[in-house]
Amino acid sequence: MTEVVSKNLVIPQLIVGLGNPEPKYEQTRHNIGFAAVDACARSWKIPMAENRKFQGEYGEGIAPSGEKIRLLKPLTYMNLSGQAIQAVTSWYKLSPESVLVIYDEMDLPMGKTRLRLSGSAGGHNGIKSAIAHLGTQNFPRLRIGIGRPKNENTGSSTVSHVLGKFSAAENQLMSVVLQFVVECVELSLQGGVEKAMNVCNSRTIDSPQS
Repeated sequence: MTEVVSKNLVIPQLIVGLGNPEPKYEQTRHNIGFAAVDACARSWKIPMAENRKFQGEYGEGIAPSGEKIRLLKPLTYMNLSGQAIQAVTSWYKLSPESVLVIYDEMDLPMGKTRLRLSGSAGGHNGIKSAIAHLGTQNFPRLRIGIGRPKNENTGSSTVSHVLGKFSAAENQLMSVVLQFVVECVELSLQGGVEKAMNVCNSRTIDSPQS
């Protein structure tokens, strides 16, 4: 599928991280989108708080680019993420193109990230919901590789992989990946998503040396 190349820069105004609420899902692979938004919030010193109107944890502040930025972690459960996203975009009259969604991707190895201007859901329920509620596939997304389970013979191994927690070594790697994700988002805010893709899609984060 060819991506629509706009003459206008695509600058995100809302950063959404996908995940599931409840303590049992904390720090699981499927919640790496939540961790990415948390990393942005820490880096930019933006406080996050539950917002019932937006059905999620929400915060707003000034990004390093000097522009106002909004952060959202939907608390609707993954397959209803679009409800929370639509609540924010409708309230602030944001276009779908200004929404950057960050989520986990099994088809990418750990240490790889992939930034795109648009695309299909690729079987990801959170993105399916976002597409349904935004009414378009044309919104940028940043996928964070979580790799595939070693034995994919059963559906249960896939589920347990996605909903499983990172090992200690993987956590070390992912902390570096999340720093890079913040950098990618900042590049998107400063020069547009398309320019940031060059950096974000070409680098592989290696395990930190002990």
